[in-house]
Amino acid sequence: QVQLVESGGGLVQTGDSLTLSCVGSGRSFSGSAVGWFRQEQYERNLVAGISWEGSNTWYPESVEGRFTVSRDNAKNTVWLRMNNLKPQDTAVYYCAADPQPLTPYAVTFNAEDYPNWGQGTQVTVSS
Repeated sequence: QVQLVESGGGLVQTGDSLTLSCVGSGRSFSGSAVGWFRQEQYERNLVAGISWEGSNTWYPESVEGRFTVSRDNAKNTVWLRMNNLKPQDTAVYYCAADPQPLTPYAVTFNAEDYPNWGQGTQVTVSS
């Protein structure tokens, strides 16, 4: 079991930046692929994924070039740096951990493949 706690959300203006943090506990966290999701209408969509060893990342086109995911396994922490925020980025953001990725270099893409979730942190971008 991996426990996750997100922080760093808030209210910002268009064009501002925020960094979200996800701190994990439990011995499987450093071996977990991690994803950042946001709740959009009726589904949670992946906005950044990182492999457990940290070398592989993935972003959808909507945030590519603006969002950056990184991790420090020694600190059990994954960050999501969000630059040039837009009103459409407004959402609750969740980090999730997959303790059984296909390989150490794999990003996990599907929400249903993540058994561990944080409580979420609200990001609101005003226009």
